[in-house]
Amino acid sequence: MSRETAIAAAQDQADGGVFAAALAALVAIPSESQVPGAEAALASYLAVMEERLDALGFDCRRLANPRPGAPPLLLARRIEDPSLPTVLSYGHGDVTHGQAGHWAAGRDPFVLSAEGPRLYGRGAADNKAQHLINLMALDAVLAVRGRLGFNMLLLLEMAEEIGSPGLAALAEAEREALRADVFIASDGPRLQPGVPTMFMGARGVLNFDLSVRLREGAHHSGNWGGLLADPAMILAQALSVITDARGQILVPEWRPGSLTASVRAALAELPVEEPDGPAIDTGWGEASLSPAERVFGWNSFAVLAMKAGVPEAPQNAISGEARANCQLRFVVGTEPEEVLPALRRHLDARGFERVQIEGGEAAFAATRLDPEAPWARFVRDSLTRSAGRPPHVLPNLGGSLPNDIFAGILGLPTIWIPHSYRACNQHAPDEHVLLPLCREALGLMAGLWWDIGDGAGLPEGRSGTVG
Repeated sequence: MSRETAIAAAQDQADGGVFAAALAALVAIPSESQVPGAEAALASYLAVMEERLDALGFDCRRLANPRPGAPPLLLARRIEDPSLPTVLSYGHGDVTHGQAGHWAAGRDPFVLSAEGPRLYGRGAADNKAQHLINLMALDAVLAVRGRLGFNMLLLLEMAEEIGSPGLAALAEAEREALRADVFIASDGPRLQPGVPTMFMGARGVLNFDLSVRLREGAHHSGNWGGLLADPAMILAQALSVITDARGQILVPEWRPGSLTASVRAALAELPVEEPDGPAIDTGWGEASLSPAERVFGWNSFAVLAMKAGVPEAPQNAISGEARANCQLRFVVGTEPEEVLPALRRHLDARGFERVQIEGGEAAFAATRLDPEAPWARFVRDSLTRSAGRPPHVLPNLGGSLPNDIFAGILGLPTIWIPHSYRACNQHAPDEHVLLPLCREALGLMAGLWWDIGDGAGLPEGRSGTVG
């Protein structure tokens, strides 16, 4: 009975094809929460996971979603001893639209296919392989030690890809059942495929529309050019005062003050380029910051889509309206409820009262845990021991996750250990995971579960009992 034996047992599941077969069964379920009528597929995914969790000794309970019409969730609990430390984990079984017909080589998004080190399938990276790895590593520890040595809770939702409706309300209602000492889960990408990554929070995200509506219909540009204000021109000018020509944010309240010396130290020397990803535009973004600081320690504004007239068939006419869908990714220190009022003041002061701001409910709030927090140090040391090299450590992810629910509502130290990489094509055709990365991840998680159960060096101040 040893830590090394548990790690080897976990990685044997990748070597022997057991992991790929289990992932294939999950990918085969078209759990597209973005597609109307997917209720049966979403329920089927929960049923398959219940069967796997039952075999691991979990007690499973389906939870009705507090948001009417939103899919149910699954809460699984394995309580070995109420006095032992308790880990809360999380995963989401829903996926984005499969985009059938757009995958290369005629691939079916819901049939796992292997090509070299890549396993292709919708949801493979986001998030089916990730929570599967954590559970298979758990299974390896149980097979070797016969027990975990800690309590485990898993919350599985089926609506993350549509903004996790009802998740916050459910966490409030089930606070006692979700009581734990630490939150450890997996989502998102590693910084580099060959180096483990851990992050302790996420940037928040707020989407909104900017629109200029001046009149009904379009009018001939020859007869009316120079006489009618052009909504597209007004909108373009308004966008130009939100950032400068290199994308540096100009709205004062959008410039965070939370990029502290300790955060900058954690981000120093972190790589952000990806061999299979696009080249970084070094002349874009906040000039005084490093690339890592721009994406992990600062706010970023993007125009996701714009429209005026009919781009597919332009007419010689001045449009009556123009619209842009915009997004702010923000870090801790930016108050979501202040984002749009600050923008309104900024635009009005520059003569853009005709620009309307619509929508704007933040999907996720920003969160961050100090990289030197006790649980962060414990996890970092465990990953280092298993991998033989230190992981990349991020105070927060550049993307957005419902981490605020676990850090805020439940008050837990939150640590994410991603098992994918940035060029995995998540949310796009040809989504995939790398089998060698998954193999290493199985070993990393088995080592971490083993270390938590071993109890040596666990952070003090644990809750002591579970609800």
